[in-house]
Amino acid sequence: MTAQTILIVFLVYTLMLFAVSFITSRKSNNESYFVGNRNSPWYVVAYGMIGASLSGVTFISVPGWVSETQFSYMMVVFGYLLGYFVIAQVLLPVYYRLRLTSIYTYLEQRFGFWAYKTGAFYFLLSRVIGASFRMFLVISVLQYFVFGNFGIPFWATAVIFMLLINLYTFKGGIKTIVWTDTLQTTFMLVSVLLTFYFIKDELSLSLGGLVQSITDGGYSRMVVTDWQSRHFFLKELFSGAFLAIVMTGLDQDMMQKNLSCRNLKDAKKNIITLSWILVPVNLLFLSLGAVLLIYVNAQGIVVDGTSDMIFPTVALKYLGPVAGIAFIIGLISAAYSSADSALTALTTSFTVDFLEMDKKANLSEKKKIHIRYISHFGVALFLILVIILFKALNNEAVISELFTIAGYTYGPLLGLFAFGLFNKISVNDRLVPLIAVLSPVICFVISYHSAQWFNGYRFGFELLILNGLLTYAGLWLIRRPQAK
Repeated sequence: MTAQTILIVFLVYTLMLFAVSFITSRKSNNESYFVGNRNSPWYVVAYGMIGASLSGVTFISVPGWVSETQFSYMMVVFGYLLGYFVIAQVLLPVYYRLRLTSIYTYLEQRFGFWAYKTGAFYFLLSRVIGASFRMFLVISVLQYFVFGNFGIPFWATAVIFMLLINLYTFKGGIKTIVWTDTLQTTFMLVSVLLTFYFIKDELSLSLGGLVQSITDGGYSRMVVTDWQSRHFFLKELFSGAFLAIVMTGLDQDMMQKNLSCRNLKDAKKNIITLSWILVPVNLLFLSLGAVLLIYVNAQGIVVDGTSDMIFPTVALKYLGPVAGIAFIIGLISAAYSSADSALTALTTSFTVDFLEMDKKANLSEKKKIHIRYISHFGVALFLILVIILFKALNNEAVISELFTIAGYTYGPLLGLFAFGLFNKISVNDRLVPLIAVLSPVICFVISYHSAQWFNGYRFGFELLILNGLLTYAGLWLIRRPQAK
């Protein structure tokens, strides 16, 4: 498949998004941008959130996951069911009762100024690193197979990619993203299914034979019983529940779409439906990873670079033009789906949590829109700089560590919200930032020495739970004396 063909597919798909954006963003205002005028159909939000939940990292990294951990990640997905139930029954009622635009304003009402800014800062830090990392992977693939062939440097590819996302989201925001995510989820899933079909034909196997090959290849193990392993099934199960709570329920990016639903009842339907849909969808992606590994081994294909290049190499060089087009559209869909919502959520948090634009009654609607436009493009520029920084580092170990560090920052959010929701104790607000810094640092030290200190035990995703507990305990230590 030629670079010219891929470029044409990229441009045609992008034009489709612009068409959707044009239709959905007419007569848009700040309320449309931030919460979609609180009028989004819940089933459209639920379906579209599948793409945002998976992202471009999932789309291209599954073979590497499966080769290292088989299907053990499914225990995390089963844990999601419990986590999403907590979101529906505990967090969403609070958000809707307070009619929040940024979910972190809850922390100001519950604790005070410093807790509020700490929560918002940790979201910004986590999402900037996470979104930039995901976009870096996707842009690297596009650079390798497309733009590099035209002599376009990496930084220019990053600018082009972010500029396109800017242009179709800056006006409609969430109102537009709810519908573009629906389109992108559809293309992503169709791309995966088509890849299955083409590999099945290439290997001359029936669907049942393909499933049997996954089982025989030793890829399908879900339950790891070694308690010392990072992927011990009970650790994965409980970690999945808390990951769902913090990375969806306490994340402005994901919650902003939920808050665009018409009412609390619809928002609950959305989140519960999403939780059940993610089970077969994640199983589908893990199966894809196994099938790609089986195909690569059977054909003796040597892949340049890391395991992240297996899917693009197979789709673009070995399965024919239709499979290549399907992959490119799926990859772009996954990238756009996670990047556009991240850009909108970061802009929302910056303008509401730090500029406090919604509190300035003296500002006209026109002035607020102007500030939002500037913030939107400013956030995009910052994301471009971070993506280029990742490229300059050119060290996968360093970039992976940065991504891991971003994961530590969700722990303080978990502790802050849990402490606020499950008791009525007030705290010394000025000391909250100190607690929120100490908890991840202590967690990192414990994780680094865990095998030595705990008889070979290694932390996995459950480190998030420990992080939240430490934050909760720290808040207890700085509680204010209660009046008798």
